[in-house]
Amino acid sequence: MKAQFFLIPILLFSSLFYASDTIKVDSLKPRFFGFSPSKKVKNINGVLFKYFEEDGNFAPKKVNGLGMGFNMIGIFYPFLLFFNLPDALSKGSLNNDYEIAPENKMNKINGVQLSLVNMEPAVTNGLEINVSSNINTYAVTNGVAVSPLYNLHHEIIGVSVAPFANVGQKCRGLQIGLYNSCKDFCGIQIGAWNENGKRKLPFVNWNFKKQKTNK
Repeated sequence: MKAQFFLIPILLFSSLFYASDTIKVDSLKPRFFGFSPSKKVKNINGVLFKYFEEDGNFAPKKVNGLGMGFNMIGIFYPFLLFFNLPDALSKGSLNNDYEIAPENKMNKINGVQLSLVNMEPAVTNGLEINVSSNINTYAVTNGVAVSPLYNLHHEIIGVSVAPFANVGQKCRGLQIGLYNSCKDFCGIQIGAWNENGKRKLPFVNWNFKKQKTNK
């Protein structure tokens, strides 16, 4: 009888431990459809729907497919940004207002990122379509970035297209917009006014030599 008295709590404890371990394993299994913010969602092979940007203890996601971000705050950013457009789109605005994150601490989207505004550190390999682009966050795009207003990136390799402005810190490829600016640029800029680390020119600007960075 005494043995059974001690055996029952042990069995209950072991079952709870197994259940918690199973939950951790299940959270790492790829899902076809997921919502964010959620600490349980880690990997998506399909569609991730972000209804709000994570804050505080950020849990990065990996998406093979479509990442959809519809944070309603993004609706107001374009209007607020237009009131202070020169300062907001200056090269300095991408320097120190956020922390440069390692890739294992960033969302990774292999496919399409479609959102109103992105406020989480993210690497997009494919196509990025943002209405308000990337605000106060470290953004890396390998592919094509398209916006109906402006594109803000720390790094982009590929093509950046926006009617008003394309602004970046490190760019490799093509910028097309009314105003194009990139500090560390290698490629071609097409727009009314273009600035890169080598020169400032209207209509067409270029630089085919990669700049040496001081480490």
